[in-house]
Amino acid sequence: MKKGLALFLALLMAFPLAACGSSNTASTADVSSAGDSADSTASSVAEASGSVYYLNFKPEADEAFQAIAKEYTEETGVPVTVVTAAEGTYEPTLTTEMDKGDNAPTLFVIGSQTDLDTWGDYTLDLTDTDIYKQLTSDTWAIKGDDGGVYGLAYVYESFGIIANTALLKKAGHTLDDITNFDTLKSVVEDIHSRAGALGFDAFTSSTLDGSSSWRFSGHLANMPLFYEFRDNNVTSQPATITGAYLDNMRNIWNLYINNSATDPAQLSVASDAEEEFGDGKAVFYQNGSWEYSNLTANYGMTDDELAMIPIYIGVDGEEKQGLCSGTENYWAVNSKAPQENIDATLAFLYWMVTSDKGTTCLADTLGFQSPFKAAKTAPNLFTANAAQYETNGCYNVSWAFNYTPNASEPWRQGVVAALTQYSADQSDNNWADVVSAFVDGWATQYNIQHQ
Repeated sequence: MKKGLALFLALLMAFPLAACGSSNTASTADVSSAGDSADSTASSVAEASGSVYYLNFKPEADEAFQAIAKEYTEETGVPVTVVTAAEGTYEPTLTTEMDKGDNAPTLFVIGSQTDLDTWGDYTLDLTDTDIYKQLTSDTWAIKGDDGGVYGLAYVYESFGIIANTALLKKAGHTLDDITNFDTLKSVVEDIHSRAGALGFDAFTSSTLDGSSSWRFSGHLANMPLFYEFRDNNVTSQPATITGAYLDNMRNIWNLYINNSATDPAQLSVASDAEEEFGDGKAVFYQNGSWEYSNLTANYGMTDDELAMIPIYIGVDGEEKQGLCSGTENYWAVNSKAPQENIDATLAFLYWMVTSDKGTTCLADTLGFQSPFKAAKTAPNLFTANAAQYETNGCYNVSWAFNYTPNASEPWRQGVVAALTQYSADQSDNNWADVVSAFVDGWATQYNIQHQ
């Protein structure tokens, strides 16, 4: 994420904390009607003759973005199209859509400085725009080598291990029993050993198909990357990595896959971990703060039975580890779009982060905590958990996977393939292939990116 912990903590203090996905299908909505702008006093929401085409990165946010697009059109008369890429296909979808000339997305998402290197020719410099002036800090902007502003974070999030505290209590444990990897392992293995009698298991399935693999090739992989980069004071994308903490990743991965109802040899087959957790079939579920609204709205879970704890991997001092908080979601505006569509897109973005309807959608409907001045506090227990860890003096685990070279997907795909093979046969030789995919794959993709 290329942000220091001090900056992150400063932001946490500046405003309250309060979001990846489950859908596998692309959806499209083209909405249009007429009306007046909700923010008639703001010069930024000017009358626009163009249209907006948003290529949305987050499948779980599709329904909300479709609805808010319709509301905006009803108020302004500006047509808004929202297309949501299927899980794990954003990069190829964006590549295809950008070849459509004047019909290409006017608004899209980049995840890191690496993505800016890839899409820089298509990103508008937002330095002089009103939307950029709404950011609480430059910490949440992606800047180019020329100092221009090319991406604006629209959400910051946290991930870790979500726990069903009611089931945990039923199994005879509490969150206080878990302070590091060893204690997590003890609790997890105890629950798994009694799964038949308890009626639930320890972990949900760790599916490695496209609907779920990002949780591990991105978020779990973040753990060894974070500690390696912390040790080596890495502050920019490295050409190579050592994999110094991959044995730790092996330990937590083994814990996930060997203490679940799902056969580790079947992880390439899709299964719905969210549903397993929501239906009370498992105590633990690795995911992020974006899952809060799904679990509460779709499964009726309450704050009294939910919590998020750190992903412990057995590192010295991890008792003081907090959650993993950051972002890989930055709005970018297509500089090659017709000017009237650029103007319409900038007006839409400004409305999203300043109007009552837009900020309510981001905070309440989507559960996003956004780094804009008018942002509302999202009622999200998991981001509140992240803030509490910080308050208690725990260190934040930043999003080191944002340094992944070559738009991340090729590297992640190699890691997923190796993890799938290892899970079916947990031999040292197969783990060596995971290490190779992790370490050698990084160098390969870095060289491709920089050739």
